[in-house]
Amino acid sequence: MEYNLQGVVGQIARVHELANGWLERELENRELEGLQPAHGTVLAFLFQQKTPVPIKDIVERVRRVKSTVTGMVSTLERYSYVQKTPSPEDGRVVYVELTAKGLALRADFDRISKDLIKAVYGKMSGADRKTLVRLLAQVEENIKTNPGTE
Repeated sequence: MEYNLQGVVGQIARVHELANGWLERELENRELEGLQPAHGTVLAFLFQQKTPVPIKDIVERVRRVKSTVTGMVSTLERYSYVQKTPSPEDGRVVYVELTAKGLALRADFDRISKDLIKAVYGKMSGADRKTLVRLLAQVEENIKTNPGTE
């Protein structure tokens, strides 16, 4: 295998595309209607919550822009996985919580997550896994802190 140090962004994009394809097949095989790979981060956060949370908290946790998270939550609501409730104190705040149907996704979600992690890491050593995560975090930080050229 040849490593192209200049093509790291392309490599990351290909890995992302492969992982999304893998997830789409798993969701389809389990007949989980309306779910897309991007919903995973929102669901993972909501599975950890005991009470409804403001959309703002989801945005902060999944580190996506508010309009993207709002769209994902709306899709999850349309398929009855979550319900949204306006705050009685502040009309600008909307709370989100899993429905019974959303909570029922937990077993499939956990299995798919474990299988994806297994597929991603393969036979990679624990040290290599840590190095990979550390380096990807550094790439992310480098891009976030580089203002680019004008």
